[in-house]
Amino acid sequence: MKRFHIITLVLALCYARSELPPLIPQEIMFANPARTDPKVSPDGSQLSWLAPDESNVLNVWTGALDGENAHCVTHERGDPIEWYAWSGDGKQILYLHDNVGDEIPHLFSADLTTSNVRDLTPFRGVRAQNVLTDSRHPGSVFVAMNLRDRSVLDLYRVDLETGAVILEDKNPGDVLTWKADRNFVVRAATAFDGKTGKTIIRVRDGADKPWRDLVVIPFERALFAGQVVNGSLIAGFDPDGKSLLIDSALHSDKGRLVRVDLKDGHEAVVIAEDPKCDVGFTDVGRLGIEPSVILHPVAGAVQAVEFNYTTPHWFFVDPKLKEDFERISREAPGFIDLVRRDDADRVWIVASRRSDASTTYYKFDRETKKLSELFTENPALAKFRLAPKKPVLIKARDGLEMVSYLTTPPGMDPKKLPLVLLIHGGPWDRGGR
Repeated sequence: MKRFHIITLVLALCYARSELPPLIPQEIMFANPARTDPKVSPDGSQLSWLAPDESNVLNVWTGALDGENAHCVTHERGDPIEWYAWSGDGKQILYLHDNVGDEIPHLFSADLTTSNVRDLTPFRGVRAQNVLTDSRHPGSVFVAMNLRDRSVLDLYRVDLETGAVILEDKNPGDVLTWKADRNFVVRAATAFDGKTGKTIIRVRDGADKPWRDLVVIPFERALFAGQVVNGSLIAGFDPDGKSLLIDSALHSDKGRLVRVDLKDGHEAVVIAEDPKCDVGFTDVGRLGIEPSVILHPVAGAVQAVEFNYTTPHWFFVDPKLKEDFERISREAPGFIDLVRRDDADRVWIVASRRSDASTTYYKFDRETKKLSELFTENPALAKFRLAPKKPVLIKARDGLEMVSYLTTPPGMDPKKLPLVLLIHGGPWDRGGR
């Protein structure tokens, strides 16, 4: 009898295993992406991306829009490059990188004509962050550094031709990030008062004018992006030059994108809101986090705002942008994200993000409406069956609903399965899309 039960159990296990999808090898699951983070040059003629070099370190590559003539333009060792950008004139690649994992990133430039790589912040023990660029002012960039005082990050202007570093503004000690206006003049900042827990939106009327507190948000209404190093609640300056676009929960229990008057800070218009969740935020790596908002690349007008209650979605302000997103969605399943576009707003790089597939990137021509696949981050995953993430609302004892996600093996009845519970680190974040 015992032998019978043992044989039955073994057969049952074998049957169960035969129903499960094959396991994904660790070297595939945790490998570097084949290619990721594509960006189009300001003039729309070139494409860049991150990919492993011969030493399997993520470096910046460039090539034609179709990926031809690809070549590696940076040659860093140790940690991968996490953030990079095109210079305003498209002649250089700017990127942040530290020295063998010392967590003190410097700002570098790689000249695409001469292949010369230069450390733009060559100061020992000094970190660089909050890099600001503008294609209409390609000669310089802004970067925050703790050069004057190791405990405070001031803002500097760096000349990309001469390498000259000029102090733009001193940090009084509470500024998290700065923001430039449409004329590339730094006129706004997100600050955090560590003693009171207040978040402050600070502005000035010109480069030679004094700073003043425009909006003060108490701790009870503060949002995470206004409390963390490299965080920002400022989406940008409104095209009218008279107002600022910020993510605020000052008059609500949810973060909303609002337009505030630059004179007195009063909330003029609520541009976008969701009754169930805050405005989404974008994690820009070493540059921190900022509101997930799509602005016109030149005019700066709000075109769409992201929200993510159970699944991410866009609130569209620009109807033409909405039409193009809907067109793309018919060909590329998943959440469509506008990753980058040229200054003429003709060439888009978009991402299709799904929980059951590797992210795929596309090029979209706004004139011809043609969508062309560029690449998938991890093509080796395509031969495996991945499980979709299903949103689940769990009601807590106080009656509030907790947004959760359930993933079960594909093809299996979701009953009597082992449970692995992953609890995120706070109400401001949750894992993946």
